[in-house]
Amino acid sequence: MSTEQPLDSDLIEQTKQQIRALVGEIAQLSKSDMAPQEFYGEFLTRVVSSLAAIGGAVWTTEDEGRLTLQYKINIEQTHLGESEESQKRHSRLLYKVLADGEAVLVPPHSGGGEEDEAGNPTDFLLLLGPLKTDLEIVGVVEIFQRPDAGINTQKGYLRFLLQMCDLAADFVKSRQLRHFSDRQILWTQLEEFTRVVHASLEPRQTAYVIANEGRRLIECDRLSVAIRKGDKCLIEAVSGQDLFDKRSNTVRLLGRLASAVVATGDPVWYSGDTSDMAPQVEEAVEEYVDESHSKTVAVLPLKRPPSEEEEEPGKQEEPEAPIGALIVEQIEDSRVPDTMLQRVDVVCRHSCTALANSMEHQNLFLMPLWRALGKTKWVFRARTLPKTLAITGVVVALLLTLCFWPADFELQAKGSLEPVLRSDVFARIDGVVTKLDVKHGDVVEKGQLLAELRNTDLDVAITDILGQRKTTHEQILAIQRSLLAAEKRMSIEEQNRLLGELLALKQKKDSLDAQWELYRTKKDELRVTSPRRGQIITWDLYDRLIHRPVQRGQVLMRVADPEGPWQLELRMPEDRMGYIVQAQNELGKDLDAEFILATDPDFEMVGKIKEIHLGAEVRGDEGNTVLIKVQIDKNELPHAPRAGATVTAKVRCGHRSIGYVWFHDLLAFIHSKILFRF
Repeated sequence: MSTEQPLDSDLIEQTKQQIRALVGEIAQLSKSDMAPQEFYGEFLTRVVSSLAAIGGAVWTTEDEGRLTLQYKINIEQTHLGESEESQKRHSRLLYKVLADGEAVLVPPHSGGGEEDEAGNPTDFLLLLGPLKTDLEIVGVVEIFQRPDAGINTQKGYLRFLLQMCDLAADFVKSRQLRHFSDRQILWTQLEEFTRVVHASLEPRQTAYVIANEGRRLIECDRLSVAIRKGDKCLIEAVSGQDLFDKRSNTVRLLGRLASAVVATGDPVWYSGDTSDMAPQVEEAVEEYVDESHSKTVAVLPLKRPPSEEEEEPGKQEEPEAPIGALIVEQIEDSRVPDTMLQRVDVVCRHSCTALANSMEHQNLFLMPLWRALGKTKWVFRARTLPKTLAITGVVVALLLTLCFWPADFELQAKGSLEPVLRSDVFARIDGVVTKLDVKHGDVVEKGQLLAELRNTDLDVAITDILGQRKTTHEQILAIQRSLLAAEKRMSIEEQNRLLGELLALKQKKDSLDAQWELYRTKKDELRVTSPRRGQIITWDLYDRLIHRPVQRGQVLMRVADPEGPWQLELRMPEDRMGYIVQAQNELGKDLDAEFILATDPDFEMVGKIKEIHLGAEVRGDEGNTVLIKVQIDKNELPHAPRAGATVTAKVRCGHRSIGYVWFHDLLAFIHSKILFRF
């Protein structure tokens, strides 16, 4: 007769409390957002502890319903790995529970009577509970328990395991719900991306959409789009930047990196290692990373999708070069999750198609013209057609008016009013003005003294010549006296010597006399006289000239005859002379010129062209101009003429259409700057 010791009630209660705490922890874990492998580890540890089991394992389904071990505890003690047959029996047992969806208790060394029968080849009692969601069975929880417990206790183990499997199933359900929610968000983002990326047929706008919407879909830090032009790639768009400096060092190096990768045609992923890259790509990557400090850089060539004909067998041609590149960057994180790779692939495929379509559309012949014509189709709709016809009629009438309505063709020029009889008074020698005998407005006669100059160098030279003349004259007299006084006492040789010196001195004296006459002529040139009878028309002579140095040929003042005829001196721009020559050939050389004086703009007068200079000269801000002299009647002037008065004149060049009169400068610009270049 066996005796059983009574169980300690406090110990039982303490154990229950521990189990309740573990169950509560499992319930909390089922509501958490941790990774599956981490959850299954925490879950299995607590279940094994609650059941005081030897160990356990969590198996979950993967692709095609295949079971994969997610977490294990003391599975080595089962010795399943020692026999391949034991592994197969155990595997068939797991798949049977997965198929039936029912929890089972499997005694040790049970089953295996037939070759394909499932069974428990271990020394432990196996508790197997399915992980169920509302739609499917996603796994099996396996517990390795001691086999010496009673049948009721074993059933209690199984009920407890089923309850824990329900809690684990809650975790799977919530994770699936989050996964479905994330997939729904992803599909929404993808749908939005595909909608907007194919909305525009303009390459720049398409690249901008790819960069900004693609970055949101990929969830990277920066996304850039490069378009290939020739052998180089130019950065067309950068996410988050409406405008950017294409000449900046970062953008320039990024374009160089894209060009190097596109040249190879293969995608490049950089996360810190460049050992497997081509030398030119490695150099470009290192230069860009040093400048941008990005931890991850992916450059993905964008290739034009093949047409249906190219996809047919036997019609494949040499692969076309990429049309651009997509540059994905992570600035702080060097890890590349699998989800990012999938999203990058989706963005690349849609970007290739959208960018290729936009570039092909942009390169169509005369596309800007066709686009403009397409936008004008609304003008021909029924409601706007009357307005369109009315506006078209007005425009046609206006064009006909511009082309056929005659108008006076006149060319405007600035000029001045000048007397015909006038002379400039020049300085004939360098000097300093010491005296002025006239002032502005004085009437002078021909040959009248106007001013006197002084030349110090000339005075010094004259004084020197006078001294030399005097010395030479005295030497001649001395030799002559010597010859007369000592003629009989002097030898023939001495007389000949003195006669030779006398001859040389006389020649020197003749030379000095000639120089003296030249200096006298120069001295006379220091007196400035009037070249004609007339009036001094130069303003403020005293302040301009007195005690000031002047140079030979410098204009000192002007003398004009105000009583004689007057004329206009117009400065016509050189580019308008062709119209005047054409008008002279048609109407004669004496073209009319209508003019007004700045002092009396309300009074209009008419003169005739008398002379046109053959050469053009640069005159101040007016540029190249040709001087035109216009003969006028002095008696028609409203008041006494003033020399140099500003004149605005119009040269009459016949009649032309009013459109030609208004836009002849524009037509000349088009002919010279645009049509002539082609």
